[in-house]
Formats: sequence, C-alpha cells, structure tokens
Amino acid sequence: MKNLGSMLKQAQELQTKLAEMQERLSEVEIVGQAAAGMVRVIMTGKGDFKSVKIDPTLVDPAEVEVLEDLIAAAANDGRAKVEAYAQEEMGKLTGGLALPPGFKLPF
Repeated sequence: MKNLGSMLKQAQELQTKLAEMQERLSEVEIVGQAAAGMVRVIMTGKGDFKSVKIDPTLVDPAEVEVLEDLIAAAANDGRAKVEAYAQEEMGKLTGGLALPPGFKLPF
C-alpha cells in the first residue's frame, strides 16, 4: 500500500504541473510565417490566434488568392510550432515518458 500512496501523490503532483503548464501555454506567443516573414501570424501556445501581420507590399487587389494562401501557410506554420512547443514542454513534465499516439495534452 505504501507504493499506492506514493503513486497517488505523484499523480497529484503531475496534475498540478499540468495545470501550471496549461497556464504558461496560454501566455506564450509563437510566430508562424510565410513568404520569408512577409506574412506572420502570432498565436498562443494553446493555438489561439492573436494577430496577423502582412507586409504592405503584398497587398495587391489582383492577387488576393496569393495573399490568402500565404496567410494559410503562416497559420499552418504557427500551428506546427505550437504543437512542437507543447510536446517539448510535455516531455519536460513527464520526464520523457512516451505518451500513446494521438494522446495530446493539454489540448
């Protein structure tokens, strides 16, 4: 029974650390970009969009589709960076413990 008590204590500590990590993720800003930084999206570590920055030289009414594609590319870049950052932070928290495929925390 001594081991069970120890495991419960560790689980509680992990839960506390997970809550702290989720709070930090909401405060972190990650930048996704396209076209060598001419289109940038700023996201939180939880994947929420904060802003979009577009270089004025890209604003051409005749090429709206290109701009739309660049915004999508920057958003995808940002999302990939958010996922990598969250996995890195989770790895620190779990001590490198491999989680099952598809098991995403804290999302």
